[in-house]
Amino acid sequence: MTLLMGAVAYDPKVVSIWTGFRSWLTRHQLSFDFVLYSNYERQVEDLVAGRLHAAWNSPLAWERAQRLARSEGRRVWPLVMRDTDQDLTSVVIVRADSSIESPADLADRTVAVGAVDSPQATLIPLSYLRSLFITADPDIKILRHDIGVGLHGDHVGGERDAARALITGQADAACMLDASHLLFTNDGTFPPGSVRVLAQTPPYDHCNMTVVDTAPREPALRFVELLRGMSYADPDIRPLLDLEGLRTWRPGRTTGYAQLTAAVDEGGFYDLAGGITVQDYWP
Repeated sequence: MTLLMGAVAYDPKVVSIWTGFRSWLTRHQLSFDFVLYSNYERQVEDLVAGRLHAAWNSPLAWERAQRLARSEGRRVWPLVMRDTDQDLTSVVIVRADSSIESPADLADRTVAVGAVDSPQATLIPLSYLRSLFITADPDIKILRHDIGVGLHGDHVGGERDAARALITGQADAACMLDASHLLFTNDGTFPPGSVRVLAQTPPYDHCNMTVVDTAPREPALRFVELLRGMSYADPDIRPLLDLEGLRTWRPGRTTGYAQLTAAVDEGGFYDLAGGITVQDYWP
C-alpha cells in the first residue's frame, strides 16, 4: 500500500524537497507519494478524515489536528521532527536607542508581529508578553503583518515586515523567531547595532510529521525507519536535507507545545473541537 503524505507548498522548494525524498524512499522499498496543499487548515482536515496517512505539519497544524482528532474519536501522534524543530525561542526586539527597558514599558506602545497564524512571530510571543503582566494586560497596540496567511508563519515575509516596521518607527517593538533575528541582522534588514533583545520566550518545538491512526501500520513504520536512517553524510540525500533545513530526523515528541496550546486557548484561535474561531483569518 502507498503511504500518502500531505505537505504545504509555502515555497517552490517544497516541490523539489518531496520529489527528491519520494525518489529516495522508493529506492528504499517504500511505496510513497505526497499531495501539496495551499494551506494547513485543509491539510489537517484531510489528515483527520483519513484522506492522508501523514502530514508534514506546522506546530499550529499539529495543535488543530489533535483537537479535530479527539472530537472525532481519532488519534494522531508525531512520528518524527527535524533536529532544528526542537528547543526554539521567539524574541521581542526593540531599537537600540529605545527608552523601553522591560516588557512593562510596552504599555501604550505598538508591537509589530507576523501573520495572524504565526506561532513564532505572533501567538507564542504575545502570549509570553501577557504572562509577564501579573495584574492585567497592558494596552499594547498590535501591528499585524498578514503575509502568507494559512501558511502558519512558514512565510518569513510577515516577520520581515514586522522588523522593518520597527526600524522605520512604525512600531516600538517587534516579535520574531530568534533565528529570524539572526537572519535579519546578517542580511542587513537590521543595520548593525540598531536593535537589542527585550525579552525571549522559553524554548518550544516547531514542526512535526503527524500520522493518523487510520494510516497503514507497516508503511508508517517503514517511513519512520527510513527518515530516521537518512544520513547527512549520504551525498544523495544531503542536498535535500539542506533544503529542508535539518541534519537528522529525531523522534517526535509532544513536550514542546505547551506554550502554543496556551496561546491558542488564550486567543481563541481554535475551539476544543478544532473549529476555527479566531477573527480575521481566511486561509
